[in-house]
Formats: sequence, structure tokens, C-alpha cells
Amino acid sequence: MAESKTVHSPLVTYFSMLSLLTLCPPFVILLWYTMVHADGSVSQTFDYLKQHRLQGLIDIWPRPTATAWKIIACYSAFEAALQLLLPGKRVEGPVSPMGNQPVYKANGMAAYVVTLVTYLGLWWFGIFNPTVVYDHLGEIFSALIFGSFVFCIFLYIKGHVAPSSTDSGSSGNVIIDFYWGMELYPRIGKHFDIKVFTNCRFGMMSWAVLAVTYCIKQYEVNGRVADSMLVNTVLMLVYVTKFFWWEAGYWSTMDIAHDREFGISFRWYTMVHADGSVSQTFDYLKQHGLQGLIDIWPRPTATAWKIIACYSAFEAALQLLLPGKRVEGPVSPMGNQPVYKANGMAAYVVTLVTYLGLWW
Repeated sequence: MAESKTVHSPLVTYFSMLSLLTLCPPFVILLWYTMVHADGSVSQTFDYLKQHRLQGLIDIWPRPTATAWKIIACYSAFEAALQLLLPGKRVEGPVSPMGNQPVYKANGMAAYVVTLVTYLGLWWFGIFNPTVVYDHLGEIFSALIFGSFVFCIFLYIKGHVAPSSTDSGSSGNVIIDFYWGMELYPRIGKHFDIKVFTNCRFGMMSWAVLAVTYCIKQYEVNGRVADSMLVNTVLMLVYVTKFFWWEAGYWSTMDIAHDREFGISFRWYTMVHADGSVSQTFDYLKQHGLQGLIDIWPRPTATAWKIIACYSAFEAALQLLLPGKRVEGPVSPMGNQPVYKANGMAAYVVTLVTYLGLWW
């Protein structure tokens, strides 16, 4: 295995990569288990694992089922078809370091609307019940965990034998290549952009789909959707709608245009972790409604306000009193030029030394 140049020491680099690879998958499963089987109690899950240790984690880990694989396959195929077939404006991304300029079809908003309308229509007309997704969610998360590893192996091999552009190549280290990725703009054929599919059409789209799924499940169980669930769902849909409205702009951001991040680090996040962690607040609300949120919401105390006040006053005093280099900011459109005192590092050191000193 060849040595590749890294920002941090090899020990820190490999430790961080291997930690993410090994700890993130069980985190999603434990979060799902906590919400579904432990009544949202982290301490209950911790006590269970403390008592049963590794065998306890193995016992609660849901096994991927045929139903889970079918749901994932149908959803993936549907979103891939929308990405390829729906019309959209031609959008050119920024020129890459190797001189390549990716071309996209901006049909994300159309795909978003078609997805939600189709999903709700299938439920409304009794063709498919979205509660099946909720009932098999643990199995779906488990299948996605294993499936994403297989998918990243495919991308690793593709990057070696059939890269889509000259913006590709190996770092000389198998672990880093698998973790970070081999290509900047991997595609299948000429038109199917894998990055757009995993980040936008599979990952972001599922946030909206899962939010709607939790609402439907709560409605069918309780006969109504709690106000707290509606608020949470509306906020999520507003966020996702904004994303797809601005999707063409996203293709020019660092995520797409600069960060290769097409190994297990980012693919696993977009395909598993984002769905498995972001959606769990809906799971708790589905079971407990607004009262559950009220019950777990900690009440502000006099001690909390004192801590906030003291910390704020201390940092404000450091900002004002510590010496620092004069720094002029850019001139604003109205002709104003802000002036700053660059004493952040001094304030940082004083804060930590004081905090540790008070304890010591």
C-alpha cells in the first residue's frame, strides 16, 4: 500500500476514517431502536447495551428483508427514471481543475412534485400503503447500510477501470481511495450523474418522503395528525422545496464542484445517515405527539440563565479589552468599511485557560 500525503498525521487520518466507518452504521440503528423500541429514551438503550454488550447490539440490529430491498429498489428506479426522463433546463457547472465542465438537466423541482404527488396518490387510491415503509424502516436502514458499502465498492472499481472524466485518479492508498472516492463527476453513460442521484434524488428526496410517511402512519394509527407532527413536516417540506428550487445552484457549491467525496464518507452519509438520523424526530412525534415534545423539553432554570449571562459577559469583555491587530473589512455597497480587532486567538486561549483553571 503506497503512502499518500495527508493533511494530518497518518495516525489521526486513519483513526478518524476507520472510526467513521465503524461507528456511524450502528449509530443509525441505535437511534432507530431508541425511538421505536425504547420510547425515545437514550438511557434505556444505554442500559440495555451495558447489560448485553455486543450481543445486545447484534440482537437489536434488524436484518434486511426482501420487502426492504424491494422498497429501496422501486424508489431508486423511480427516482432514476425521473432524473433521466423529465425535461429540464440545461445547466453547466463550473469548470473543473482538469478543464472539464459538467452539464446537468435541472428537473429537480419537477421530480420533487411528481414524487410527492405519486406517493400520496398511491396511498389515496389504495394502491400502496406508505405505512409499510414505516413498519420496515429498521430493515430498510439496515439494507441501506450494507447496500451503500456494496455501492461504494462498485464506485471504487469504476474509478479504477472506467472513470467518467480526467477528474479522477488514485491517491495511492486503498483506504483513502475507498473513503474519499476516486472520481469528481462519476456518471453511468453520458447523462446519468451519480452524484446528483445520490445527493439530491435519493438522499434529499427521501427526507420529504419519510416526513409524509410518518404523518400517514400517525393518521392511520391515531385517526389524526398531531399539530407538532404537522409543524415538523411543514418545516421539512419547506426546506426540501427550497433545496430543489435552488438545485442548479447547489451544483456549483463545494459539495459538487470541488470535494470529490465520492467514497464511503459521503455516499454513506447521503444514502443512510441523513435519512436515518434526520427522520427520527418524526418517529418520536409519531408516537408521542405534542405532549411527548412538551414532556422532554427541559425548563430553563435560574442556574442556566446565570451560566449564559456569565459566559456572554466574559466573552464580551475579552472581545473589548484584549489587544489585537486592526483589520479592515471589505467596503459595503453603501460605502461603509467595518473595522475589526483581530484578537480571536487570544480570547480563545484565555477562555480555555480560565475555564480549566476555575475547575483545577
